[in-house]
Amino acid sequence: MSTRRILRLSGADTRTFLQGLVTNDVNRLDQGLVYAALLTPQGKYLADFFLAADGDGVLLDADASQADALMKRLSMYRLRADVEISETGLQVKRGTGAAPENALADPRHPDMGWRLYGTEGGDDGSDWDAIRVAHCIPETGVELTPEAYLLEAGFEALNGVDFRRGCYVGQEVTARMKHKTELRKGLQVVDIEGSAPAGTEITAGGKPAGTLFTQAGGKAIAYLRYDRARGAELAAGEATLRWPG
Repeated sequence: MSTRRILRLSGADTRTFLQGLVTNDVNRLDQGLVYAALLTPQGKYLADFFLAADGDGVLLDADASQADALMKRLSMYRLRADVEISETGLQVKRGTGAAPENALADPRHPDMGWRLYGTEGGDDGSDWDAIRVAHCIPETGVELTPEAYLLEAGFEALNGVDFRRGCYVGQEVTARMKHKTELRKGLQVVDIEGSAPAGTEITAGGKPAGTLFTQAGGKAIAYLRYDRARGAELAAGEATLRWPG
């Protein structure tokens, strides 16, 4: 598991503040863990994280590589809102077996198990890459990069974006992609023979058709250009791939 940092937002305006920024409905916090992202005004990915209710505050579970920039961005948006952002020193433990007391279900997919916030970190040894590949669940810093658009990264299927709520940063672009355009690129699970490093270019008939990412059990997550990849024989380094479309 990648290193995580758990921040805490507190103050009378915390939920209203988050509701105006993140891609999901913060009102769902009372029902369990919420998966969401922060976008640029142009609708591109900045960071993804989990939000959990914590008394009168909210825990924000982010990848450690993004935590400092995320704190800076949230502080910039805070202005005069009654919101304090602090480090907690908490860790996250996760697993796919029987959930311990106070654990919260991972909202992205049932097979992703549970997350528990406390003094201990780590996991139960589950093959997380295999689970992610099986369900096309992107990982921070691997499939999720600053060039990503949420819908191309499958956030709707991951319960990471809500189209029935109000405005948030980047909402206009995301809504337009949902309702007015047909996606021409995106993450998909492909069959793979052989292997190649994550980030290897995928070609179809010698033409660029995408990028290869995480691989497990004869499958891989790939970012594909659909018009070139659908039904074609694909190559990534020494590996061969196929996406039925």
